[in-house]
Amino acid sequence: MHDHCHKDKAVEEKSDSDRVILLGNANVGKSVIFGLLTGKYATVSNYPGTTVEVTHGNLIAGEKKYHLIDTPGTSSLVPMSEDERVTRDILLKHPFHSVVQVADAKNMKRTLMLALQLAETGRPMILVLNMWDEATDRGIQIDTKKLSSLLGIHVISAIAPQKKGINQIKAALQSPKIPFLTFNYDARIEKALEKISEHLPAASVSNRSLALMILSGAPGMNEWLRSNLAEDEVRQVERIVKNLQKHFERPLAEVLSSTRLSKVEQIFGEVLTKTEPGRGKALQLIGRYSTHPVWGIPILLAVLYIIWLFVGNLGAGVFVDFLENVIFGQYLNPWAERLASLIPIAFLRDMLVGPYGVITMALTYAIAIILPITGTFFIAFGILEDSGYLPRLAVMTNRIFNFMGLNGKAVLPMVLGLGCVTMATMTTRILETRRERIIATFLLALAVPCSAQLGVIMGLLSSLSYKVTIIWILSIVTTLIFLGWLASMVVKGEKPALFLDLPPIRMPRMSNVLLKTLGRTEWYLREAVPLFIIGTLTLFFLDRFHLLVWLREALSPVVVTLLGLPEMATDAFIMGFLRRDYGAAGFFNMSKKGMLTPAQVTVALVTITLFVPCLASLLMMIKERGFKSAMTMLGIVMSFAIAIGGTLNFIIKASGIRL
Repeated sequence: MHDHCHKDKAVEEKSDSDRVILLGNANVGKSVIFGLLTGKYATVSNYPGTTVEVTHGNLIAGEKKYHLIDTPGTSSLVPMSEDERVTRDILLKHPFHSVVQVADAKNMKRTLMLALQLAETGRPMILVLNMWDEATDRGIQIDTKKLSSLLGIHVISAIAPQKKGINQIKAALQSPKIPFLTFNYDARIEKALEKISEHLPAASVSNRSLALMILSGAPGMNEWLRSNLAEDEVRQVERIVKNLQKHFERPLAEVLSSTRLSKVEQIFGEVLTKTEPGRGKALQLIGRYSTHPVWGIPILLAVLYIIWLFVGNLGAGVFVDFLENVIFGQYLNPWAERLASLIPIAFLRDMLVGPYGVITMALTYAIAIILPITGTFFIAFGILEDSGYLPRLAVMTNRIFNFMGLNGKAVLPMVLGLGCVTMATMTTRILETRRERIIATFLLALAVPCSAQLGVIMGLLSSLSYKVTIIWILSIVTTLIFLGWLASMVVKGEKPALFLDLPPIRMPRMSNVLLKTLGRTEWYLREAVPLFIIGTLTLFFLDRFHLLVWLREALSPVVVTLLGLPEMATDAFIMGFLRRDYGAAGFFNMSKKGMLTPAQVTVALVTITLFVPCLASLLMMIKERGFKSAMTMLGIVMSFAIAIGGTLNFIIKASGIRL
């Protein structure tokens, strides 16, 4: 295959006539529909020459098997980011059976703008209007029969979480239709399209569509022309474009877009009617006020306080106490110690149940302390996602991110970083400029705690004075904003405007939340627990060969003198490099044993939050930004974490603040 998909029993190589492309705007439920169409068997691979991941799977419609490709979200076939370019290239470079456009039924203008461009490709397509229930709740009524007759294709209403519309999509795939919708641009543009089309070879999309991309100045089209046409023909095409531009004051891309928009408005008026919303008026009210410059703030604080109670009191309090003191303290650890006493070799005994034992330390930390906290945080985060509040959180914090040279899509990776910094670092690919990607990666590594670490920190803070919480928040936020501003001054480049589509506030479906929580918990157990074991074994061997004492002494000028922490805190910083949450868990455990004063806990939490990203995040940084950039960021992050922790320790001691 051209897309270099990894071979898999579940995803067989298919011929061009069997390739179906799933395409649509971001956040329209495309991946959910992909999962329902293909089942759980899929492979993910990077698109050749990029870091953008494309998902592949098989689906059966009737008696035929199709190869389904889930493309990155796109708003246009004139790409503005690497993700959109990959989607465009999949259409352009690989012959296919048909396109399934998944759309948000609430945003018909955006839907139709993309649908018109797809119609111009001259290839069979199906339009799936997802989130039909949300559109109905808003009083939006769409005449799908009329829309189908105007476009000349199958138009299907769908509610992905309820699996509605999936069978209709499979049925439509057996006889997809080529859109017969045609509309003309300015006569001079039409003439230029004809001239350009004469020079173009046959491709997977129509020559008219290719010519429109060329006129729009779509990134990558010059390379495509030079690889498919002789040099003199390329010059002729460029001459046609140059001469046409002379007739218009605006860029050709804008002229084409405004013509399409006029057609969209016409179709929109014919197929859509707006009535008084039926259900969910209270939710709409919350949705409207959640981004209000004044009322949005108390809503934000209320949301954070509820999460605080849920994770801090229930997760870090009730669940941790039960697992650590009852399950592990009274049953599992004593049972393991009795079994280990049968092992004649002391070295192996200590490795399993000693102070740095795999069972008594690694599994106790990973399962008894971290799992209940991260589990409750995953549930809270899933509710925020499913309710539609996360994009509103992005809007509420947009002005702050603006100050740091970030905007638009850049806010979303920062919010996603609260789930997993490693994955958030990967999602910086969606950002349009290199400048944004560098700044976002740096800030993620510096001051955005992942859910596992944040959960442990919240659990620890919930047992201390509110003053500690305020100091921690102010320290992290101030550092984030200041260094973000500094980075925006140092890293040069453009700052794009914010365009963000807000989904409606809705009651989260607990089935969706539980599925996400189970998936993330499985990921935690699979990815994190082995690292906890590796980290504990690292400490065990360092202790066994007396290197831990040497390391503590070597770092004591920093840990003890500058940060004002016990030598034992060195262990937590070492572990924090392997797993951010493991470092926080070390301080959690030390605090519960009374080994840290509230002032020391404050300094420790600020420092570990700003400290080096975990090993997995560092590897992702190297992969995304390159070794040199990643190491530079690592050095800056470590230096500032220690400097800020030391400064905070000095201020607390000098001011005599009682915590």
